[in-house]
Amino acid sequence: MDIRSTTFFLNPTWPLDLALLEQAGQAAQQAVAAYQQAGYTVQTIRMATPPFPQVFAGLTDDEIIKAVQTLEQTASQAGFNYIAIGPAGFDNLEDYALVPKIIGATENVFCSAYMASPEVGVSIPAVRACAEIITQLAPQDPNGFANLYFTALANVPAGSPFFPAAFHDGGAPGFGLATEAASLAVEVLSQADGLAAGLQALQQAIEDHGKRLSDVGEQVASQTGFRFTGIDFSLAPFPEESSSLGTALERMGVPHTGQHGSLAAAAMLAATLDQADFPRIGFSGLLFPPLEDANLAQRAAENILTVKDLLMYSAVCGTGLDTIPLPGDTTPEELTPLLLDLAALALRLDKPLTARLMPVPGKQAGEPTTFDFDFFANSRVMPLSSAPLNAPMAKTNTIPILPRHKK
Repeated sequence: MDIRSTTFFLNPTWPLDLALLEQAGQAAQQAVAAYQQAGYTVQTIRMATPPFPQVFAGLTDDEIIKAVQTLEQTASQAGFNYIAIGPAGFDNLEDYALVPKIIGATENVFCSAYMASPEVGVSIPAVRACAEIITQLAPQDPNGFANLYFTALANVPAGSPFFPAAFHDGGAPGFGLATEAASLAVEVLSQADGLAAGLQALQQAIEDHGKRLSDVGEQVASQTGFRFTGIDFSLAPFPEESSSLGTALERMGVPHTGQHGSLAAAAMLAATLDQADFPRIGFSGLLFPPLEDANLAQRAAENILTVKDLLMYSAVCGTGLDTIPLPGDTTPEELTPLLLDLAALALRLDKPLTARLMPVPGKQAGEPTTFDFDFFANSRVMPLSSAPLNAPMAKTNTIPILPRHKK
């Protein structure tokens, strides 16, 4: 099990608070050293800011892009590998149009945008704007890779250390951890004598690691003055079989991930995480990204695992729809119903969900992907069963969706 990210949450302000950024960089290096000494690999150091329309309020679009470039350069000099500048919000759809420009003008900057929240409901204009962002980002790279840096948010609060969803609430600076723990599930379940024993052993392993991780975090906090916010203990995968969430499901007895029984297995793993005792933040669930998981990539290439399957699994666990390769000619009108479904699930089930969709220019459903990226497992472009919305839904502005059992 690795630490995918040590994410620092802070407000860099504008003009930049150079002293704060330098202090955060030094604290991040202390955190990495402490976790390495404790036996963990820390893959990346990241920074998450409040939503960019707040940080750069009053600037023109061109000035915002230049300010983000300056922030990226300064953060890199301080030792941060990536930064997330938070979401565009419902109150100004013009901010959504700025997201592709920001991503196109930077190398290591992640953005997001809201689709739904309990206060607003599902905003159809915001859903459409997110669909537009996805299709505008796709041609920025021959493989559609620019969409790696964007996700659409539904019912996602501040404080998750996983990118691209991460953003800061604007309060006191701090840091949290994002785990890459699918390998832990594979290891424990492969050695267990029966399913019940395996899940019990997994819960114990999560709690043991959670205590070690939080103890180190509190130690670093006392040394640096940056508060430790907690752990997003998610079963995130790496693109090899031993670190695959799909492999974990099949160790539980599912013949092939995507076949019936997969949802039940996912629900059991999610329940195990829910029952584990650790200082939790963010999603703390299962991640099902086909392009980041060797087993999921294979099952998608075999047409066993579909987009509808992944959407269904979002109802019991996970972050939603992540790194899904789609046909390059997918239109915003076709993406909108899929995003709408995910947003409705997030509000009805009162859980955070995201959508990171990756149309691949020039490719149709069933064609192989050709990403050259160490953190991706190539698969095939997945078909999307979607068509533009009709009236009256197509002409609705906001859909209020209450959680179950609430009036």
